[in-house]
Amino acid sequence: MDRAHTVKSFDEEIHQLRSLIGQMGGLAEAQTTDAVDALLRRDADAAMEVVARDGQIDALETEAEQLAISMIALRAPMADDLREIVAALKISAMLERIGDYAKNIAKRVPVLTQAAPIGPAVIIPEMARAAATMIRDALDCYVDRDAELARAVADRDQQVDDFYNSLFRSLLTYMMENPHHITPATHLLFIAKNLERIGDHATNLAEMVFFSVTGQQLGDRPKTDNTATIAPEND
Repeated sequence: MDRAHTVKSFDEEIHQLRSLIGQMGGLAEAQTTDAVDALLRRDADAAMEVVARDGQIDALETEAEQLAISMIALRAPMADDLREIVAALKISAMLERIGDYAKNIAKRVPVLTQAAPIGPAVIIPEMARAAATMIRDALDCYVDRDAELARAVADRDQQVDDFYNSLFRSLLTYMMENPHHITPATHLLFIAKNLERIGDHATNLAEMVFFSVTGQQLGDRPKTDNTATIAPEND
């Protein structure tokens, strides 16, 4: 096989790998948005559609993983090419986990449709929008190979953490004042935690893009999940 053909084949496989990651990212963002939309509309059927679609992300991850492993085994890529393939492997796993978190949110919707709406839940749509935007922007970084945008996306994790801390505090107070609403409030806490984890994975994705493009690590970022020390709000 001549070198020109080999290079062309490798470029085609890289393009295919990027396409698979792009498809996964689009689905992960949509799953996050649709799960929270089903929660807000109190639509259990729509939530179950989100759960059913999770298999699409899983299938794409498997395809991306097989392609990446094949490229490493058969093409013996070096330097930047190898770094991009390894990054794609890790990114596909992160996107699969985001899909799982969205599915977990959707699974709790049927229970919450049977309960009265809870005031502190108004924070969830803003938190979800912030997390979904991080996913979309992180994927834009990946497509455009934009290290500076990747850095900016990683910095936005603080916003999602702040939403989570605020919601945690509000729900804790709400449960103490309304003990008969503990069950739905607890489900909302789990939903908030899943959104917080989606933000974490979007941040990890951006950090992996930065590494893929520059060969450097962004470094540890401070986490501000201080829910272990949060007390209920006082009147």
